[in-house]
Amino acid sequence: MLIDVHSAGVNYADTHQAENSYLSQQQLPLIPGGEVVGRIRDGDRAGQRVLALLSGPGGYAERAVADESLVYPLDEDGLTDAQALALLVQGTSAWHLLRTSTHFAPGETVVVHAAAGGVGNIAVQLARAWGAGRIIGTASGAEKCALVESLGADVAIDISSTVDAAQVKDALRAANGGRPVDVILEMTGGHVFDGSFDALRPLGRLAVFGMASRVPPTPVPIGKLMATSRAVIGFWLVHALSLPGGLGAPLEELTSMVRAGRLKPVIGSSYPLAEAAKAHEDLRSRKTIGKLILNVSSDAGAPADDSVPTWAVVPEDGNPPTAAQLAAVESFGSAS
Repeated sequence: MLIDVHSAGVNYADTHQAENSYLSQQQLPLIPGGEVVGRIRDGDRAGQRVLALLSGPGGYAERAVADESLVYPLDEDGLTDAQALALLVQGTSAWHLLRTSTHFAPGETVVVHAAAGGVGNIAVQLARAWGAGRIIGTASGAEKCALVESLGADVAIDISSTVDAAQVKDALRAANGGRPVDVILEMTGGHVFDGSFDALRPLGRLAVFGMASRVPPTPVPIGKLMATSRAVIGFWLVHALSLPGGLGAPLEELTSMVRAGRLKPVIGSSYPLAEAAKAHEDLRSRKTIGKLILNVSSDAGAPADDSVPTWAVVPEDGNPPTAAQLAAVESFGSAS
């Protein structure tokens, strides 16, 4: 389905796409971005406001193409663009990390790294709503730590100054009264992963959904897994799409929680489309909180000018990109 884009979500995966360090190989020409809010352009549903997950990159654009199965209707007076985008990738990731990957159970201790971020802030709130015994969040700086505690964490700690695994392990266990923890959601990599693994109790689970530091962790020998009865679980949202119902059930539950006031996604900064690179810079430098969005169009429902075709990914047949698309591409330099 062709969608006139109003807002595009920014995710950490987009920063990997832009430098071709993501889980899947990227190819030029490349427009990053995997989620949008806008209006269907053609057909029986023309003009309908929707939230869409793209099957590839292409969200940082005036128009994007999405598979119909990944297009979700939005009420005109319901969730804001930012709220909807906060739930699609980051919200459903938090949902699956707790329910599908780690099989989190009420009463367990949960550690959420980057707890002020897009996935983290929702994971903290879900863990609280679903009966966690204790929630430990990590964040950089006193302001972010205060935010994490306001979301429901029992304690928030700053481990940004740690330099080795032992410091991370000691900090996490100290935050749990000296005891090992049950579940950890980790997206930093390097020594943070290593120390998190060491902080687990026997039968504890460490779910990995990113590597923001770009530093690989120390490989975990099979014998160490067996000797400690710990589990390391990788998570990539694309695989959840193949589950029965796709993202429908998580999105429905998350949306219902937002409407009921039981879940309040943290909304961070918004940027013009031409400042997509700035959004990535801020995200990688830990300057941001919550969900970041790009403002693409002031009115995605307005009639479009068909004199110059616009595309999410510039095709090989020579059709020209728009000025906004060129600005988005050029803002990423040679990496795009």
